[in-house]
Amino acid sequence: MVNKNMNFPKRTAVKSHRIVIVPRYSETDQGGVAHNSVYAVWFEMGRTELLRVNGMAYKDLEESGVFFVVARLTIKYHRPAKYDEKLQLETTCTKVTIAKIEHDYKLTRCSDGIILAEGSTTLACVAADGKIRRIPEFMYPQECTVFKNATGDCREYKDNN
Repeated sequence: MVNKNMNFPKRTAVKSHRIVIVPRYSETDQGGVAHNSVYAVWFEMGRTELLRVNGMAYKDLEESGVFFVVARLTIKYHRPAKYDEKLQLETTCTKVTIAKIEHDYKLTRCSDGIILAEGSTTLACVAADGKIRRIPEFMYPQECTVFKNATGDCREYKDNN
């Protein structure tokens, strides 16, 4: 059950968000190349900021009994990210269902727009006891008008055109 005292938005309105990342020295090897393990951390940063622009914070969700665990993570490395170069990470929420949220990621170098990595995650929604739970209605996209079907998928969207 979601804590009704929290001030959550009616629905999420922002589907995609960009943040700037500058690889720190501790995230690189001796050659100045970002270690493959930091990409997952950067993806989490992107999800966190996407939540924030939608008027939420992980902390508030967790205090309300809504937790997300990474069930699947894929990363395709195209080119290396290097120490102290300015990067842009675009995080896009691609699907919300009854108990999971999917995101896509695109990491580009700001100086030339070259794609360095692309990835995706599937997050499972769980309760504090670790059991799968239903995603709260406010986590569904604003354009979703009917989502109470058998699978919990959004099946009708407002026509924004």
